[in-house]
Amino acid sequence: MTNMKPMALIPTFTPLTYLFTMFRSLLRSNPRLTVLRNHITPPLVNQFIPIRTMSVPATMKAVVVEETGGPEVLKFKTSYPVPTPRAGELLVRNNISGVNYIDTYFRTGLYPAPKPEVLGREGAGIVAAVGPQTSGFQVGDRVAWLSTGGYAEYTAVPIAQTAKIPDGISDEDIMASFLSGLTVLAFAKETYPVQKGDWVLLHAAAGGAGFLMTQILKSIGANVIGTAGGAEKCALVKSLGADVVIDYRSEEDKDWVKKVKEATGGRGVDVVYDSVGKDTWEGSLEAVKRKGTIVWFGNASGPVPPLPLAYGLSLSISELAGDTNEISLGNLPPSVSRLLARRSSDTFRLAKSSNITLMSCSTC
Repeated sequence: MTNMKPMALIPTFTPLTYLFTMFRSLLRSNPRLTVLRNHITPPLVNQFIPIRTMSVPATMKAVVVEETGGPEVLKFKTSYPVPTPRAGELLVRNNISGVNYIDTYFRTGLYPAPKPEVLGREGAGIVAAVGPQTSGFQVGDRVAWLSTGGYAEYTAVPIAQTAKIPDGISDEDIMASFLSGLTVLAFAKETYPVQKGDWVLLHAAAGGAGFLMTQILKSIGANVIGTAGGAEKCALVKSLGADVVIDYRSEEDKDWVKKVKEATGGRGVDVVYDSVGKDTWEGSLEAVKRKGTIVWFGNASGPVPPLPLAYGLSLSISELAGDTNEISLGNLPPSVSRLLARRSSDTFRLAKSSNITLMSCSTC
């Protein structure tokens, strides 16, 4: 284990225009993405505050978290203040907002954040106002963004974390391919550049990121071992093209590390993508080959006890074996805007692609 390649945990955020085009074909077949869609007509009130060239209401509907806890701490507010865009920001009237697993981390306090807080890390809508000293966007532009505050009618977002949406892509396709698509492309092309013939272990292969990543990995020519819980999810992963599917809930596949070793002829996989955390991290260390790579990017089963994972963390094996240093990069590392600049066009191509199936969107 001391000879393994440095491991990396990178942020869940990644760049915007290539992703949207590739993901579109994925979206058409069997989409399952859960989104929070804004069907609410703006309230007909007489109190408006002018921001640049457009008027917006002084208050809005929003889902607010004032303390950490379970779903019961989500509070629906009908008169929450509309944010004012600062320098370098846009005010977006959200048509649709993504509901992602990471939102639960902020709700429960696993990822600390000041409260009260409006959850939601991504959304798409129309620019309603442009902050001072802000260029490149105008009122009426249709945009997608990565920031905070998506569970609301309006969100103020930095322009560096915003991209204009090309014509011909629906709101649903955008949300099915935006945050998840950027994440997947960053992992498969930058964190560990997957090559044809590589063996990849993908945990939670039926989840939001895993659903898309299985297809991207197969399009590269990788051999994919996907884990999932239950027969229905395993069947889904198999239908996406995974070469080996492991049902970690079944008695037969309980020793999933052994299954991985058998599939790879005892060698282990080239890379592990692990969003599960506490329940899988030790097994992932056993399943990866000598000098292999492990990417941890989530804590679905809880944080790893000896190694709490923050938003960005890169550790060598020597650190894992002894002097471990915890490195926190904050809510939105500087790399987010750089990733968006590099890969936004890739994301849009994913959204338009006829070769990729996107999770369906259910609206509420």
